[in-house]
Amino acid sequence: MRAIAVSEYGATPAPTHLPRPEPGPGEILVKMIAAGLNPVDWKIADGMLKDSVDARFPLILGQDGAGVVEAVGAGVTRLGQGEQVYGMFRDVERGIGSYAEYALAAEDGPVARMPAGMIYTQAAAVPTACGTAMAMVDESDLDTGQTVLIVGATGGVGQALVQLAALTGAKVIATAREDMAGTVRRLGADETVDHSEGDLNDQVLRVHNDGIDVILDVVSDTHGTERLAQLLRPGGTYVSTTWSVNPDAMEAQNLRGINHVGAPSAEMLDRLTDLIDAGELRVMVEREVPLEAAGDALADNRAGGARGKTVIRI
Repeated sequence: MRAIAVSEYGATPAPTHLPRPEPGPGEILVKMIAAGLNPVDWKIADGMLKDSVDARFPLILGQDGAGVVEAVGAGVTRLGQGEQVYGMFRDVERGIGSYAEYALAAEDGPVARMPAGMIYTQAAAVPTACGTAMAMVDESDLDTGQTVLIVGATGGVGQALVQLAALTGAKVIATAREDMAGTVRRLGADETVDHSEGDLNDQVLRVHNDGIDVILDVVSDTHGTERLAQLLRPGGTYVSTTWSVNPDAMEAQNLRGINHVGAPSAEMLDRLTDLIDAGELRVMVEREVPLEAAGDALADNRAGGARGKTVIRI
């Protein structure tokens, strides 16, 4: 089968041919139609997990994907052959990922039936970005009447955050440059602020001089987080995906600081499916590329500036 893999940590992702995996007990084999690109893909290729996971090489890259169940292993009952599924397919210890013609997933893992009427390239963009956003909103306990600032609102996670935060009834402030302000407002943002137009704190405080309740941040470093946390009212919450929060320091300021840790599941995907089927969650695919161009797409993603998801057609 065709795949995009690295021969060792730090190697350039390259097309390769590998044997098709076979499903063991409790596993499904999925013929992949599309794979979603996430920053964690190139971070793993660079060696992000080298000190914690014994990887198998060649290591197929990719976590998110969508396709059709080709075969099932012994004991599988939840998903059947021929069903359209989407979810997460990475298993670094076995060298398995979603940038391939076939991938394996545990039946009890983060894989589920695709939303009705959704095409594969859209479904492949959902799991990590939207699942991360859903978990961040859950962790924040965001509620009706509160005000939330979403930092990094124009990428895949950020766009999902805007929509999911708006569904809680909260007032949503989103960071976006002028050319993306209209997009995030259509997704549910009530206000936008632009870091290229001046200090974010000053822009927010001009309208909300008594502060805000929650910050959901997917981009800031420690210094930026410390600065933005000054916007929070007493009892406010800061959730970061970049692990830039010092929970103890925030607790001393009567704030709650959370460094997000992902815990994907089939139940999470089912919740996302319900929202997508109801028309309450949309995914904007910025770019589609063929499998052979995945290496270049990873390099582009590393350079930053995403305005939606990149999807690999397999």
